[in-house]
Order: sequence, then C-alpha cells, then structure tokens
Amino acid sequence: MSFIDDIKAKAKADIKKIVLPETSDIRTLEAASAILAEGFAEVILVGDEGEINSRAKDKGLSVAKAEFINPASSPLLEEFIKLFVELRGAKGMDSAQAKDLLLNNPLYFGVALVRSGKADGMVAGAINATSDVLRAGLQIIGTAKDSKIVSSFFVMVVPNCDFGLNGTFVFADCGLVQNPSAEELAHIAISSAKSFEALTKATPYVGLLSHSTYGSAKHADVDKVIEARDIAKKLAPHIAIDGELQLDAAIVPSVGESKAKGSNVAGKANVLVFPDLDSGNIGYKLVQRLAKAEAYGPITQGMAAPINDLSRGCSAQDIVGVAALTALQAQDTK
Repeated sequence: MSFIDDIKAKAKADIKKIVLPETSDIRTLEAASAILAEGFAEVILVGDEGEINSRAKDKGLSVAKAEFINPASSPLLEEFIKLFVELRGAKGMDSAQAKDLLLNNPLYFGVALVRSGKADGMVAGAINATSDVLRAGLQIIGTAKDSKIVSSFFVMVVPNCDFGLNGTFVFADCGLVQNPSAEELAHIAISSAKSFEALTKATPYVGLLSHSTYGSAKHADVDKVIEARDIAKKLAPHIAIDGELQLDAAIVPSVGESKAKGSNVAGKANVLVFPDLDSGNIGYKLVQRLAKAEAYGPITQGMAAPINDLSRGCSAQDIVGVAALTALQAQDTK
C-alpha cells in the first residue's frame, strides 16, 4: 500500500466532510469525482449546483453525491454575515463587507462552513494564491489554542529511497513562515513532529537543518538553529530533535555517525526542518523534480481546523491527496 493509499484507508475509519470551493476549475471537479468514488471523505462544492453539474458532465465526471451550497441562495448567508462581523468587526468589517466576501470569494464561504462546524476542513489553492487561502483561514478559523504559530509542511514520498521512513519525510516550513526566529523554528519543529506522527503513526526524528553540523561552521544563522534546538528540547523533551545538522548528516546513517556521533537523530531524520522559507521551498522542489518525489502540501499546522493550500500547478490527483491528508488531520482536530 502506498503512503497516500494508507492515508485514505485511515480517513475511511472516521469520514469527514471537506469543502472544495474552487468549483470553476475542472481539476477541482475531477478531484471531487475521485474522492466521492473512493469514499474516504464527503465533499461540499461551493457554487451553483446546475452549473457545476453541467461542467462536470461535459468532462464525463459525476459529482452528484456531493453536497452543493450556493452562497447566493443559501440560508446560511445571514448566519455567516453575523459570524464575520462578530469575528472581524474590531478590524473594521461591517455587514456589507462580510456579505461581499461571502458572495464573491468562495474561499471565505468555505472557511465559514468549517468555522461553523458544517464542514471539517477545506482544500483550495488551485486558482488562488497561498496568501489568499491562508489569509481566509487565519482571519476566520484562527490558530489552535495550544499553538504559538501557524506553519506549513509538505509530505514528501521519495521513490526507491531507504532514508527517512522508507522514503517518506515531512519537510517544514516550505510554504508560509519566511524567516522564523529561533523560537518560531522550535515551534515549527515540534508541530512538524506531531504532524508526522499523526499521519504515519511512526516515531518522528527531527533534524534542524543548517550548512553546519555540530559547530563545523560559525555564523549567526547557525546560532539560530542551535538556539531553536535548545528551546524545542526544553518544550518537548519527549521528542527526538537535534541540530544543527547538514542534510547528509541528518538522513544518511554513515554520515550521521561520522559528523554527529552520539546524536539520537543524525542518520535517521524523517522530519526535516529548514532554517528559512527560501531553503525549504528550494529543497522540496529539488526533491520533487529531481528525485521524482510525490509532494503533498503545503499542509497547514497550528490552525484551529485544517485549511490546506495547493500549488496552482497542481493536478487533480494532488487535490485528492491533500483532501485525504486534510480528512485525517480533521480526525485529530475534533
């Protein structure tokens, strides 16, 4: 069973309802059709039912088993307008602005469905920028009570790879936090470890990556990673977290033994935490393109409910995969 098939099987154990708001894009409808056929989640499609079904039919797709909600005619509209004003009134949002967002931006109607408990999670980003998807989530869903920072990760599944968990890794943060402080990096490491364990049911080994291993280079950037390690170990002593580690020292047993002797992570890291967004984004795309890895994400962590983003270059199967991960996250959220 592949990684994503395993995730789908786990999702089927406790079916969750996932919102797909970008129904003007055929990839969303292809994904909805596949999700409904596979049966690992229920689907809400935002928009006019007749128009959506017509677009799907033109492509030979069936989405009839989905739930359709048209913001313009939904009895939920007034409820959500009040909700938005309650949540964002102090920031200047009034009823007219709330109504405009809900009627004209499906992302906001989607997150309102999640916030109100009428759905368990949302997947978007095929036709919207990451900043737009996450802004809607942060404004309406907000952070989890036990979270200090909202960050993101990719699940990377590398074919024919003996490293990590049989080629499966969590990479963080590759999509959201631009230049984390030491404290933020520590919280990203802890959240990523929890995400890895929730998704794989395996023990996380967290490598805080750097261009240095155990003092081989001196620089303020290295000092940040070391400080992050110390903070993370203090906050979560039960999690195996170590750094600073170069990539090879983190994942290759022989190199880890040579460069970081005595480390409880070196040579077996399956959660890789990058020091900044530049290195994280470059790193995941290198692995995806050169190693032909499957890349699922960016998946958010730290929100009160799962609102997950897609690359605008995603395929329908990418949407299906992220929807499965979102459904599994929702099992832990509730």
